Amino acid sequence: QFMLDEAVRSLLGTKESAEAWPKLIKSSDIVGIKTNSWYRLPTPKELEAAIKRRVLDVGVAEKNMDIDDGGVLRNPVFLKATALINVRPLRTHHWSGVGTCLKNYIMFVPNPSAYHDEGCSPLGKIWTYPIVKGKTRLNILSALTPQFYGRGANFFDRRYVWLYKGLIVGTDPVAVDAIGAHLLQAKRIAFFGEDRALDVPPIHIMVADKTYHLGVSDLSRIQLIKLGWADELLI
Repeated sequence: QFMLDEAVRSLLGTKESAEAWPKLIKSSDIVGIKTNSWYRLPTPKELEAAIKRRVLDVGVAEKNMDIDDGGVLRNPVFLKATALINVRPLRTHHWSGVGTCLKNYIMFVPNPSAYHDEGCSPLGKIWTYPIVKGKTRLNILSALTPQFYGRGANFFDRRYVWLYKGLIVGTDPVAVDAIGAHLLQAKRIAFFGEDRALDVPPIHIMVADKTYHLGVSDLSRIQLIKLGWADELLI
């Protein structure tokens, strides 16, 4: 809870969490928390609970909020949502190079595999559809235990998972993902002595910027505020 609160306060420039969250969510909002439930590396339940606690603190009725992943297209809260919070773990991904916030909305379409072409370059298009367009108030990459390397579909190997103990938080999903991808690259270089190739490079992040205009992918144009300890920060 403290890590999330500190990140949101810094992001929004407030001294107290009670001042920060109402800048994101109104008590009248219907809020969907889009999580990720992949069994190998799911969004931590503690992080989901911390987000839910702050949404309730703003005054959103519990009946007007829910946490879901694969069932969002059947979930009445998400179908009526006026605000979304996007949260998932940071990891490599067979189809998109990295599994990050942009990729997390693939469950908002009935045919996810149709968005796998060219390193999942079409992912940004999902963010233009009415079910999500303009609704995302906060993007959170859980970098508590990221997976920095993998090859093949549904790859998981604990040798490539490390205790980074971080969160990457922002209102711009492209910038959040660009930082996340940069962190995984830095860890691969530190671990292997080189940037060992993934199945595909995460080009969908740049496409989301240049084609769909969803945010900033250029690291030199992203303001990264670093909080907490600096040991093994990598970026």
